[in-house]
Amino acid sequence: MQRRDFITLLGTVAVSWPVAVRAEQPVKLATIGYMGPNTPSVDSYRLPAFVKRLSQLGWIEGRNAKIEYRWAEGRNEHLTEIAAELVQRKVDVIVTAGTPPTAAAMQATSTIPIVFAAVGDPVGTGIVASLARPGGNATGLSLQQTDSADKRLELLREVIPGLRHLAIMANGGNPSAVLDMREAEAIANTIGLETVASVIRRPEDIVPAFEAFKDRVEALYVCNDPLAGTNRVLINTSALDARLPTMFSGREYIEVVGGVGGLISYSASFPDLYRRAADYVDKILRGAKPADLPVQQPTQFELVINLKTARALGLTVPPTLLARADEVIE
Repeated sequence: MQRRDFITLLGTVAVSWPVAVRAEQPVKLATIGYMGPNTPSVDSYRLPAFVKRLSQLGWIEGRNAKIEYRWAEGRNEHLTEIAAELVQRKVDVIVTAGTPPTAAAMQATSTIPIVFAAVGDPVGTGIVASLARPGGNATGLSLQQTDSADKRLELLREVIPGLRHLAIMANGGNPSAVLDMREAEAIANTIGLETVASVIRRPEDIVPAFEAFKDRVEALYVCNDPLAGTNRVLINTSALDARLPTMFSGREYIEVVGGVGGLISYSASFPDLYRRAADYVDKILRGAKPADLPVQQPTQFELVINLKTARALGLTVPPTLLARADEVIE
């Protein structure tokens, strides 16, 4: 398992004592354990907002705080080990993103506070008892993933007016992704779309999944998940080879990586969620209890369109849709 630290966080300062006694004492650093479900490259769009906000709140890396990064690289089987290691290191707070990392952290400790920066459906997946009263040692930010499934389908139909058959890909090992898939299927059926469910659990499942549905559908809806995010280049390459427009839930899927990018994404703003997660980390480091901090919902959403991919697929994106986009990648 590969583990990397973004930033080396070491530091001491001199402390002056009265009665002419001077000695240098190491500063007690507040230690934040970050359970990255993806790879550093995926989270590079999100984490800077978290680190910057912590700095604005007075938690300076190397001065009075340090972040210990661990990366699961899209493989849920690594999460239990990562969570156990952070608990063993006695971090002051654990920050997670996604349902499987949050669940792993909660199984590893009932005492260390946990802040999830983004969970698709915290109540529906049993992460918290309710948004207003999370209870336990975990709180954070909801993605409202299932609540925005109808918007993603609406946008996809704007790009493909004649859409009739849709594949929906989800990681069966991620409860949030499964809920998103079920919600998308239900909505698709109400608007006259026939759906093909494609459940993956490992990177090795992705190519066979495309072989199974590529001649049966006109577009692909990918449920947000660390497995999908870490393997986004493979998914986008396979989709382009199959001539399938794609709908995602995150900008990182749309940006051009390895020469390819997805077509369109609509989701809560991850940088905004990570900024707000830093606010909760600050409150907890200053004595607040997770059970007293209600789970917050997104207030900013992002629509991103990749015109390069649209041209490669021979699609014309309506000007009205481009005008509503928060970002257009040429």
